[in-house]
Amino acid sequence: MELIGRHFEIDYLHSKLTTPQSEMIAVYGRRRVGKTFLVKEVFKNQMAFHFTGLYKGTPTEHLIEFSKTLNAFDKRSKLHPTYTNWFSALDGLKDYVSSLRRRTKKVIFLDELPWIATDRSRFLTAFSNFWNTWAANRTDIVVVICGSAASWMINKVVKDKGGLHNRITGSIRLEPFNLYDTALFINKISPSLQRDQIINLYMIFGGVPYYLSKVKNGESAIQSVDRLCFAKNGELRKEYDILFASLFNISANHLVVVAKLALFPRGLTRNELTAKAKIKTGGALTKLLDELIESGFIAQYIPFGKSIKDAKIKLIDHFSLFYHKYLANHISGTYRSWEKIAATPTWASWSGLAFENLCMKHLLQIKIALKIDGIDTAISTWHHIGNDEINGAQIDLLINRADGVINVCEIKYSGEPYFITKKYANEFKLKIASFKYFTKTRKSIFATMITNTPLKENIHSNGFISQRVQADVFFVKV
Repeated sequence: MELIGRHFEIDYLHSKLTTPQSEMIAVYGRRRVGKTFLVKEVFKNQMAFHFTGLYKGTPTEHLIEFSKTLNAFDKRSKLHPTYTNWFSALDGLKDYVSSLRRRTKKVIFLDELPWIATDRSRFLTAFSNFWNTWAANRTDIVVVICGSAASWMINKVVKDKGGLHNRITGSIRLEPFNLYDTALFINKISPSLQRDQIINLYMIFGGVPYYLSKVKNGESAIQSVDRLCFAKNGELRKEYDILFASLFNISANHLVVVAKLALFPRGLTRNELTAKAKIKTGGALTKLLDELIESGFIAQYIPFGKSIKDAKIKLIDHFSLFYHKYLANHISGTYRSWEKIAATPTWASWSGLAFENLCMKHLLQIKIALKIDGIDTAISTWHHIGNDEINGAQIDLLINRADGVINVCEIKYSGEPYFITKKYANEFKLKIASFKYFTKTRKSIFATMITNTPLKENIHSNGFISQRVQADVFFVKV
């Protein structure tokens, strides 16, 4: 399959081939996001050596496989022995790469580095020596180190205080596709799928290329989800368990946190999370949350008018949210399960939250559509807990602008063109009134609707809705 999107990353990696010094680049991001494919495609003509770590492999097993791989790349008659430590193994790599007579830079790609560099392996010590005493003293080497355990990559490599301190010359955090690139990717597989179907796939799989690659031509979004997730031998049926086990050495608490956040889609404060998940606060929790943030599973949002201590922690990974809502307790093998579930009120409710999550990942496109991408903005949410005298209020998205305006956004998902009823218009107006009263803001308020389908104008929208955004803008290249 051809490389879709990733234009910034491609240009960035290519630029490292023309610098006057050797380069060490860290590439990280969640599992299945396409890191290996990106590096192999961009550097396919410069690849001198490529080795991938073994999941749960021992140091001995890694050294055996490294020796085999080195012999496969090294076309000289001399065979490399089975190395017994990483110092001698990397000396063997130096010997091989030094023998290459290419004028272009030579790329050494070490994939799934966290699996290789276990505590007992002493790999990082040897690798630091490899870089500091050899590669860094040349001008023709590009070392790419890659891993799905994003927090490990940052703490052990990018921000390392030891032998690799300040040695990384570049890094890429590879994110899932946005909807524009998702549509390009899906259209290569199933060109007949329309945008509403692609949005439905995105709300479940996010922009993770591996999941999207499993879609089949001639299937609807519902049929693809049924086959991949609900069939007895569905390819993604067991993906969730594999996902966390491969990212974190000890994933039990990560799973507990994610499962608890899945029950509270509006998010929890840190104190609320520790109480509900029954996990102690402190440095261990901070590290765990940082790992989930860097791996793209959760995010922090500061409510309007609040400080960082009031930040809400939200689960934002589409597949994890879908798993906990529909797959965790579902018995596989039921015929056409998803087709039946997708017709129920629970799906209508959940899809609204999933679409809201999608919108939060396309804020730049929303700002472009509102013609405010050149204005400084702050993104937040807002809620007020009601009592016997005053109703509670929840605002999905606030765009606080430096030009004296706040866009109060309502995000609505619908299977049909959306129209505002008198009841809903009154509720929206009441939200805005509550927001203005309790926050004491003096900024102008623009009531803004964000919908997946066209917003039908009527007497309740005319004169009230200041701005509107339809999901078609998410399919525009930015």
